[in-house]
Amino acid sequence: MPPLPLLRHPEIDVIKKIARERAQRVYLVGGFLRDRQLGHAGKDLDFAVSRDAIGLARLFARAIKGAFVLLDAESGCARVARKRLPGDGIWTYDFADLRAGTIKGDLARRDFTVNTLAVDLSAISGGEIPSTAVKSHRMASGDLRRKIIRMVGKKAFVDDPLRLLRAYSLRAQLGFAIEPGTRARIKAERALIRNASPERVREEFFKVLASPRAALVIRELDRDGLLFEIMPQVRVMYGVVQGGYHHLDVWKHSLETLRQLEMLLKAVVDTDLKGYLDEELGGGHSRRAVLKLAALLHDIGKPDTKKREPGGRTSFHGHEHTGRRVGRIIAKNFILSTRERYALEDMITLHLRPGYLSNFKRPSDKAVFRFFRDAGDEAVSIFLLSMADQRATRGPLTTAYDVAHHEATSLPLIRKYFEKKKEKPFVRLLTGHDLIKKLGLKPGPQFTAILAKVEEAQHLGKATTQDEALAIARKAAHL
Repeated sequence: MPPLPLLRHPEIDVIKKIARERAQRVYLVGGFLRDRQLGHAGKDLDFAVSRDAIGLARLFARAIKGAFVLLDAESGCARVARKRLPGDGIWTYDFADLRAGTIKGDLARRDFTVNTLAVDLSAISGGEIPSTAVKSHRMASGDLRRKIIRMVGKKAFVDDPLRLLRAYSLRAQLGFAIEPGTRARIKAERALIRNASPERVREEFFKVLASPRAALVIRELDRDGLLFEIMPQVRVMYGVVQGGYHHLDVWKHSLETLRQLEMLLKAVVDTDLKGYLDEELGGGHSRRAVLKLAALLHDIGKPDTKKREPGGRTSFHGHEHTGRRVGRIIAKNFILSTRERYALEDMITLHLRPGYLSNFKRPSDKAVFRFFRDAGDEAVSIFLLSMADQRATRGPLTTAYDVAHHEATSLPLIRKYFEKKKEKPFVRLLTGHDLIKKLGLKPGPQFTAILAKVEEAQHLGKATTQDEALAIARKAAHL
């Protein structure tokens, strides 16, 4: 094993000091060392502790003023999280008791050979890690060099079913290939994933979504039968033939939409757009990842709404609303945050709207305003999803002009979204209090509709004074 890069990490010294005072052996293990070997910088460190890992984690959290999280009392697992530097993001430190009595036995029970690197903290001096201090599975070095994901032992997936999915999340993040014997074992034991907690499944799946290889890896998850085990709802899309605008069935079109979306996202250089996509919507998941999930699910309502119209045309009227309901079920199964769930639902429900705007040579200001009003924070996500959807649609009725015009309509509106965000906050000309005081109206459900009409007129420049706003309110209230 080649020597690892210098590890100058002040928290390592804190852990070493605590372990020395408690007469504990502590090993830095797994992905952090793997990534350093590959020349990548990670922020998640894992430690195997000879005993009482939870007690060590508590003392460490106190020493660095980090947040302590008990992960599994029975298995002796805990996490400490903190920001090391402003703007540096969250660093996590996971501590777990050795799975066996020795580090050698512990490594033999780990998931994949590339994750078996380990070094005794006592061997680290001045940040230097001697190559002789690094322990690993006998095949780890070769598998890292050849970029192969290989299970450590035949019971790897029985011991922890989440590893079935982790093989693909590693493939997505690292670009490594899954070794054929390991892939065959995954196919044979894929049903075991049902025994993993939904929270853990969600985290591994979102690592796939967050990677630049989500489309490729999700195709493999589907081909190997594991995707159906974690998201059985997608099967309804298999083999559902579409109309003349499409060259693929619903499922293959959804996969192609995801591929096209990744190509769009790869080309993003605009800092506003990049920041928008990188924004966390909840649970450490970015908008980018949620958008990719929406691309996969945007047409999931089509099978239930498919209808043969007079003249032989195929329609899917209302599929976006049916899709929203299915998306909600999937979001709840994954235990997504409320904001993530609403964002996913909005992306699915409104994915057709940009297409309606591009049906015109130039969409009206009213239509544009209403789209932005309804889409809210997810307006740009919906434009990107719609563009990917259009690029994935190449049936005989689709023309290159249609796709080009759709993008020529969408891209300026994406810019407009960010321009509006930088303007001064919108101030209403009228409030509900004004409707009561100046028009003598009684509070009720009609207030929402009246104020919406006034707000729309104000945005469109048709109401610039309170008197003009009151005139519109009177008309809306039939006064």
